[in-house]
Amino acid sequence: MSRNIPDSSKKLLKYITDEIHLEESAEEVLSIAYLIMEHVFGLDKAEIILDRSINISNSKAKELKEFIKRINTYEPIQYILGETEFYGREFKVDKGVLIPRGETEELVQLIINENQGKKIKLLDIGTGTGCIPITLLKELRGARAFAIDYDPRAIKVARKNAQLHNVPIEFLLIDILNEPIPVQSLDVIVSNPPYVTESDKLQMKPNVLKYEPAMALFVEDSDPLLYYRRIAELAKSTLKEHGLLYFEINERFGEDVKTLLEVMDYSDVQIVKDLHGKDRIARASNSVNVLT
Repeated sequence: MSRNIPDSSKKLLKYITDEIHLEESAEEVLSIAYLIMEHVFGLDKAEIILDRSINISNSKAKELKEFIKRINTYEPIQYILGETEFYGREFKVDKGVLIPRGETEELVQLIINENQGKKIKLLDIGTGTGCIPITLLKELRGARAFAIDYDPRAIKVARKNAQLHNVPIEFLLIDILNEPIPVQSLDVIVSNPPYVTESDKLQMKPNVLKYEPAMALFVEDSDPLLYYRRIAELAKSTLKEHGLLYFEINERFGEDVKTLLEVMDYSDVQIVKDLHGKDRIARASNSVNVLT
């Protein structure tokens, strides 16, 4: 970074975007630049548009250069800042958890729409940041929540986020592939499990491959429905009759997940497309077999 750092807000914004060398759209680079401007210099978009002058100290210049250096190694801006936004709220993140994405907001919105006005008891499996149960508790009055993760680092982050948003959640350190669910009579089970196959890595960006936790992302090509099958199996005995099961899914396996749930005697199985028209959510109702 050989050029002098400008002290005009607009020029500084352009300087930052010019110094970011990522294979991303101009819109994405601009979004990152705005976040850097806000975090390092305390400037929001309105102040930048008004071209507010800035007094750039040596320490701020050094901090800016370090930010840009890390960005150019593909480190996600959310990890650098230690936070991200989900459903209009700030959540703490670090490299032990996945960065919440817009598709998961769509999953949460569906659960809110279908359970509004109900005092549900819910469980989130593979909670990561805790963004799903925290958001549901904030949006669904009277709800109770439990959350499971196999990784103590994720539980630590999720607890911090629950404290940040002042919601009571019981967090459980459990490997659901090898342990049962210790919560009964649930109205809702939701999970965004690992669903990216190993072969999908060829299409993934380096910021994901280099920095986000692989165990929370990937599943073997030989058994891409592993987590859906196991969670659906456990949910049969822990969901109430007509309790609802929600999954975020790999767009390539929508029909496979639907068939799996139907074979396991779930009813009203639906595959819901995301805003980009891709199969993204599976939802189903727990049917209890009646002996005749």
